[in-house]
Amino acid sequence: MDRNTIKDTGILEQYLLGELSEEQSTEVENILKKDKELREYFSKMEDDMEQMAFENAITPPTHIKTAILNEVENSNLVAKEKVIPSQKRKRVSYNFAIAASLAALFLLSSGWLYNQWKNTERTMITLQKETNDLQNRLVNLEDNYKETEKWYQAINKPEVVQLLLKGNEKSPNSAAIAYVNHQNKEVILNPKGLSKLKNDKTYQMWADVNGEMIDMGVISANQEMITMKYIENAASLNITIEPAGGNDHPTVEQLISNVYL
Repeated sequence: MDRNTIKDTGILEQYLLGELSEEQSTEVENILKKDKELREYFSKMEDDMEQMAFENAITPPTHIKTAILNEVENSNLVAKEKVIPSQKRKRVSYNFAIAASLAALFLLSSGWLYNQWKNTERTMITLQKETNDLQNRLVNLEDNYKETEKWYQAINKPEVVQLLLKGNEKSPNSAAIAYVNHQNKEVILNPKGLSKLKNDKTYQMWADVNGEMIDMGVISANQEMITMKYIENAASLNITIEPAGGNDHPTVEQLISNVYL
């Protein structure tokens, strides 16, 4: 092969990268020994590619570096027994630099992919939690809607009588609304307007039947609507303040509101 053929066919590049057979490599080395100009051309190409490899090399982690140094030391021991021609040593050094760079790149890429996977996993867990929270909120909203719809239907019937129980001088800022359905024998109370009491006190509702106060139930202040007991022939509805848990008879001195039916 002449000089131009060797340059044009890329044989030198293949030789430099170790892609030729042993026989082909020997032939190229013999040609380089005989042709000074071709040898200088090859040397420059070798220097350029080696510089490019090291410029693009990635510094490997410490443990990789240690392994590489150990491998180099072992290679030196072998080299004492078998002398490698200068061109081959330089080619091995160049190939080793490329291999080390690729190994480091692979390790760093693997680490990046692992971190991406972990980040994606954390994102999925967060999204799943948010989805579960949203589902729970939707369930609660649906339950609240059904509850509200139930009360709305109950208090908006034509036969329902709406009564306002305003607070007297003992609780002037209090107010409650009673919805009485004599046809269905139902009493529904909205107590949200009642003033807040201490933990040892509660509101209680009574029906006055022929001068006798009959218990209609304890009023829970934390509910928007409460079903109270319906009492036949009640002349009025009354609210008193009683000890927590309710009382078996009304504390008349603590009457805060009443309304006649």
